[in-house]
Amino acid sequence: MNTNWTMHEDRLFPADPGTRGIARRLYAEVKDLPIVSPHGHTDPRWYAEDVRFPDPAVLFLIPDHYVFRMLHSQGVPLEALGVPRVDGGRTEADPRAIWRLFAENYHLLRGTPSRMWLEHVFLHVFGIEERLEAANAESFYDRLAARLSLPEFRCRALYERYNIEVIATTDSPLDSLEHHKAVLDSGWKGRVVPTFRPDPCVDPDFEGFAANVASLGQLTGEDAGSWKGYLRALAARREFFKSLGATATDHGHPSAATADLDASECERLFHKALRGTATPAEAELFRAQMLTEMVRMSLDDGLVIQIHPGSFRNHSLDIHTRFGRDKGADIPSRTDFVHALKPMLDRFGHERGLTVILFTLDESAYSRELAPLAGVYPVLRLGPAWWFHDSPEGMMRYRRMVTETAGFYNTVGFNDDTRAFLSIPARHDVARRVDCSFLADMVATHRLDEDEAVLLARELAYSLAKKAYRL
Repeated sequence: MNTNWTMHEDRLFPADPGTRGIARRLYAEVKDLPIVSPHGHTDPRWYAEDVRFPDPAVLFLIPDHYVFRMLHSQGVPLEALGVPRVDGGRTEADPRAIWRLFAENYHLLRGTPSRMWLEHVFLHVFGIEERLEAANAESFYDRLAARLSLPEFRCRALYERYNIEVIATTDSPLDSLEHHKAVLDSGWKGRVVPTFRPDPCVDPDFEGFAANVASLGQLTGEDAGSWKGYLRALAARREFFKSLGATATDHGHPSAATADLDASECERLFHKALRGTATPAEAELFRAQMLTEMVRMSLDDGLVIQIHPGSFRNHSLDIHTRFGRDKGADIPSRTDFVHALKPMLDRFGHERGLTVILFTLDESAYSRELAPLAGVYPVLRLGPAWWFHDSPEGMMRYRRMVTETAGFYNTVGFNDDTRAFLSIPARHDVARRVDCSFLADMVATHRLDEDEAVLLARELAYSLAKKAYRL
C-alpha cells in the first residue's frame, strides 16, 4: 500500500526550470477561476433533486466509458463491471464486487488522462492520500462511501464547492426539460442550462426516426409529416429550449457534410427518410441539409451551433447490440471539412451574428483544414481537443497545430464534455495546466510577453467559453 501519496504540484508543467517557473506564475492566475462548462452530458435530474450520489462503483465506473472501455479492451466483461444490458440481462449488481474488480485492474489506466482525473478526485475531493490498488480496495470503498453519505457531497454542494458558474447538459429535442424547470423554480443559485441535440429527429439512421418525428409534431402541434411543418416544429422546440436557458445546439453527425438543396428535393428526401427507404447516400444528404437548416434557424434564434463529426459511432456491433449507444465504442475517422462545409459557408460564412463551433477527432485536419477555415470565416470557431484528444498530449498538439493560423481568439477555451460530474474540476485543471505550459513556452522563446500570456491564460480558462457560448 502506498501511503502519504499526493499529486506533484508541477504536474504537466515544462521540465525546463525557467519555463516551468513561468508556467507556475501563469497557473497561479487561473487555477481558482470559476468553471464554465458549456458542453457536457451530466444528468439534469441530479441538480433538480440535489441527489446524494450513489455508491463508488455507480459513481466512478459504470457510467464512465473512458474507464470501462480500457478494462474491456483487456478482456474484462462489461457485465462484470455492472454496465446495464439493453435486454435487461444479468450484470453484476454488487457494487463492492465491481469496485474490487476495478481496483485489481486499475493499473491498466497508467499513463491515461482517466487516471489523472480519478486521482485528482480521490485526493482533492475525498482527501484520500493513497493510490488505489487491489490491497486497499475495501478500505478505499468504505472511505468513499462514508463521504458520499455526507451533506457536503450532495450534488448542489459539490457544484458550489467546485466553483462552477454555469453548466450545460445535452438534451433530446423530445425531452420535457422538467428537471431544468425544477432547477429554475427551486430558487437555487446554480445555473444549469439545456443544449438542443436534435439527432433523434434529424438523422434518418437514428433508432425510431419516424416515431421521433411524429412525437415532435405532437409536442408542438405542427404537421411534422410535411417538410415545412417539420421545420416549424424543430424551430418551436429550439425556442422552448431557449426559454429554459439554452444558448447552443449540438450535432453528432457522422460527417461535417452540409447541403443547400431546393425545397422540392428537401421534401423528397424527407419523405423517403420517414418511410425508411432512404439509401445511405440519401440519408447523408438529408443530414447535410439539416445542418444547414439548423444554422439558418440560428440566424433567427441566436443559438450557437456545435458540430461533432468524424466519429464512427457505436463501431462494435456486439457492444451496441447488448449495451446500447455511447458505451465507449466510438472510433475516430477521417473528416473532410473544406468541401463538406462549403455549401453552408457559401450561405452563412460571413454572417456576424452566427457562431459555428467545429470539433474533430481527425487531428490531421487541425492545421490543414480547420485552422485555415477559422482564419477566414467569421462564423467559425474551433472547439477544444475532444474525446480521444482530451488529454495533455492531445491538448498540446491542438494548440501547436492551430494557433499560428487561427490564433487564440478563434478558439473557444475548454469544455469538459463529460458524464462524470466529479471529474469536472480535474478536467479543467488539466486544461489550465496544459495551456499555461504552452503559453510559458511562447514567453520563454520570446514570442509572447508575460503580461500578454497572463491575459491569454485567463481567456483560455474562462472568458473565451463564456463569449463563444453566449453565457
